[in-house]
Amino acid sequence: MTTPVTTLPHAAAEGAAGAGRTLAAIPSPPMSGIEIGPLTIHFYALCILAGVIAAVAWSERRWAAMGGEKGTIMDLAVPAVILGLIGGRIYHVITDYQLYFGEGREPIRALFIWEGGLGIWGAVPLGALGVWLVARQRGLSMSKLSFAIAPALPLAQAFGRWGNYFNQELFGAPTDLPWALHVSADNGIPAGYIPGETTYHPTFLYESLWCLGLAALLAWLGRRHTDRLGGGRLFAVYVMGYCVGRFWIEYLRVDPAHDILGLRLNNWTSILVFLLALAYFVWAGQRLDRFSTRVVPVGREAGTQVFDTDPASGDRDGGGTAPGADASDRTEPPAGDSNRDEERSSTGGEEPEEREPAEERPSAAGEKPGGAEEAETAESGTEDAETTANGTAAGASGTERDE
Repeated sequence: MTTPVTTLPHAAAEGAAGAGRTLAAIPSPPMSGIEIGPLTIHFYALCILAGVIAAVAWSERRWAAMGGEKGTIMDLAVPAVILGLIGGRIYHVITDYQLYFGEGREPIRALFIWEGGLGIWGAVPLGALGVWLVARQRGLSMSKLSFAIAPALPLAQAFGRWGNYFNQELFGAPTDLPWALHVSADNGIPAGYIPGETTYHPTFLYESLWCLGLAALLAWLGRRHTDRLGGGRLFAVYVMGYCVGRFWIEYLRVDPAHDILGLRLNNWTSILVFLLALAYFVWAGQRLDRFSTRVVPVGREAGTQVFDTDPASGDRDGGGTAPGADASDRTEPPAGDSNRDEERSSTGGEEPEEREPAEERPSAAGEKPGGAEEAETAESGTEDAETTANGTAAGASGTERDE
């Protein structure tokens, strides 16, 4: 079974003009969901799910191309999506409280997320909190993660906005444009519906197309200016770009909203968030060399790391390994040589102890006369001095490096 939304034949009863506009407009959806036994699958939820899947898949590819481990974005997506949905719903309920609280309202419907109503202004901050919690636990760079995720977020929004189409909500002012959206009142009067008007600006479509263009722009900027858009700056560009589009799209909408000085609340929110993102963009641009660039978890066993791009971890992890180097690549002098070098260096430049390597020392039965032994001792002392210098250099480069 299906959940009907509207039937188009009623348009003929509205007059020839209304019917003409309907024929040229985007038709209203024939249904908003599918009923399978006691279960109702809402298209609004499917649109959001499609956006999440597309964003995760693209982010995974971008993250792997940056040297990160596959599956990382999937792990981050679980808490990010859950917290994002909670944050988006909280923002919607707070800013549109009149829909759920007051005389004749049903507060319980504030939990019915499938009926629509998610505020991106609450979804992104709490979703980012979910990413940060996992990134901090694994020691991953939020700068790199934001770079990988930034273009995928508007792609997810482009899919999600079609949920507004199936719910017949958040449309714009009446219009006669060929791409106008036909809105039906057969199954209840949608918020913002004006009696006698049947076609409205399809603001869901405007925002979907804007987000697709923004996703393409961010991907291009990320390839062209990789070094300059690190430190979360590409994410800031996403925020600013979305705010610009949302401002003019919000200006077209006719659903009830709180007005402040002639502008809707979300218009003012767009301005405020844009300014905050711009300030961060400028601030981060002066500190690009201070952001972590680690794309593999901390504590990964030697031999399993893709590479370590965190310059701060090269000499403070206790191993003195350069970025990208495996533990097996380190060249360290043998323990015995190191101990012998330390003993020799402690003499402060005095003549090294007259001692020959064990494998070259003659047996007691075959000892040489004193003159020959002294000559060999002098020669051995010269070789030991050279060995000391080489051992000290090897120790400085291997076990005692502290750049």
